[in-house]
Amino acid sequence: MLVVAAASLIQSEDVALVGLGLPQLAAQLAQRTHAPKMRMLLELGVFTPRPSGPSAGIADPRMWAGAGAFGGVLDTLGAMLHGGRITLGLLGALQVDGDGSINTTLVRDEGGRERRFNGSGGGNDVASLSQRVLVVMRHDRRKFAATLDFLTSPGQRVAGRRRGELGLSGSGTVAVVTDRAILEISPEGPVLASVHPGEDLDDVVACTPITLAMPPGGPSETPAPTTGQRNILREELDPDRWYTG
Repeated sequence: MLVVAAASLIQSEDVALVGLGLPQLAAQLAQRTHAPKMRMLLELGVFTPRPSGPSAGIADPRMWAGAGAFGGVLDTLGAMLHGGRITLGLLGALQVDGDGSINTTLVRDEGGRERRFNGSGGGNDVASLSQRVLVVMRHDRRKFAATLDFLTSPGQRVAGRRRGELGLSGSGTVAVVTDRAILEISPEGPVLASVHPGEDLDDVVACTPITLAMPPGGPSETPAPTTGQRNILREELDPDRWYTG
């Protein structure tokens, strides 16, 4: 459901810089269904791949199948991203706040102990310079925070200041897509735009410990996956359930 919901927000005219895991599945699903002209880029320098089968991450050569060109990080993060040519960044997150800012660096438990992770990689560049950003992650109370344990990549605001004041281009994070809901990030804060089929609205709100606004009339129900979408995911893109469980 998470992959299908994220894919639905990808447009055929997008030039998308795609992160590892669930974001890469969402991009491939969109490419095979409603967004066939979407151009996908991988941070390590792979341009417009059209993978024909499963791949264990973006560094797996199977993910590079059908690529139009091979370059390097300077080409993707430099000429393309810093050059203002990326319309969409798809990123994962350890933790996200109500402005769509991302933590992928460390988390603290209730006792104050820290656990460190890989950090930004190219994520800060993608979040700072893409025209818009989708955050794709699993829905868990620990993954939402009014104040991040560590701010790795900026959303629509940083410490109360809007992106433009900080010299950042683009809109920032426009939505956080989870396996339970879609949260749109507006200039005023997060809006619970839709809840996935079978999910209880009150329980979703209770499991999202940031202040959520509701759209007029309440959240809609996210469209359920079609048979075709399920078949593509289960039989072609992730038959071994590396990402979709």
